[in-house]
Amino acid sequence: MTPVWLASLFLFLASAGGTDAEATEAVWRALRMPGAVVVVRHSYAPGGFDPPHSRLDDCSTQRNLTDEGRRAARQLGEAFRARRIVVDRVLSSPWCRCLETARLAFGVAEPWPPLGNLFGRPEARDEQVRQMRALVGEPRTGGNLVLVSHGSTISALTGVSLGTAESVAVTPHGDGRFTVVGRLSAP
Repeated sequence: MTPVWLASLFLFLASAGGTDAEATEAVWRALRMPGAVVVVRHSYAPGGFDPPHSRLDDCSTQRNLTDEGRRAARQLGEAFRARRIVVDRVLSSPWCRCLETARLAFGVAEPWPPLGNLFGRPEARDEQVRQMRALVGEPRTGGNLVLVSHGSTISALTGVSLGTAESVAVTPHGDGRFTVVGRLSAP
């Protein structure tokens, strides 16, 4: 069975009237297959948007994680490790709350500007989505790719609206195409 076929089967089973727990387990099973992509919304940072004076190079000017947000990020990583989900690479929006979520959950994070916040930046949408689709849609072998970003950016890419510390798993098909396998609730 190919990973694409299995992911399609898991998606069908997850949406075929099963319980939330069954759907969640179907997503975890899909993540055990090589080459999945997991897109994570940053953990809890209070407020709806960054102040007008915020700067990427100064975390003190941005919305940042609370203690509860840090706890949820750590729990996300623990859930991956407990289920032995292999993660090969972690890319993050350059915003501090995303980098901190990624580092607390997975230990590392490479800043990648296309994952940046699209909220209030409609002029960046088309180019960022194009770059994200090219990466997310590229089939890979080995462990999973984890992307940590913002709700507006994840929604523009996947069509899925996530709460803080929630994730959506996708299976790449090539040429910028992918299938949404399902979502994982916040820990």
